[in-house]
Amino acid sequence: MKTARDVMTAGAECIGENDTLEEAARRMKDLDVGQLPICGEDNRLKGVLTDRDIVVKCLATGGDPRQTRAGELAEGKPVTIGADDSIEEAIKTMKDHQVRRLPVIDGHDLVGMVSQADIARNWPEERVGELLEAISQD
Repeated sequence: MKTARDVMTAGAECIGENDTLEEAARRMKDLDVGQLPICGEDNRLKGVLTDRDIVVKCLATGGDPRQTRAGELAEGKPVTIGADDSIEEAIKTMKDHQVRRLPVIDGHDLVGMVSQADIARNWPEERVGELLEAISQD
């Protein structure tokens, strides 16, 4: 049975909770990603920041991305998956929380990200459709 660690993209880069949204947007552009984990001064995961968060929660409300800190948009406890949890558990978590990417945690350390695409590449071809449907339900 494959685990999240087996299929994840390792080496996820965090944006610091005190970094600005402008820096986060620049980093997203450089990495060609639409989401970054937010890590605290203690190196623990505080949340996840998406490009959509920057637009909807900052720009659209008149906020200044040069002044707004990433940590200000970290809401609630982040949804994660354990590194040794099964792909099935990752799918269930994605479905339950309607997310397409999960930070992968080993203990308290962020070790990677697992995406819908990572799972699809490692899931039996005949089951990929149900994966997409399960995660994409409203």
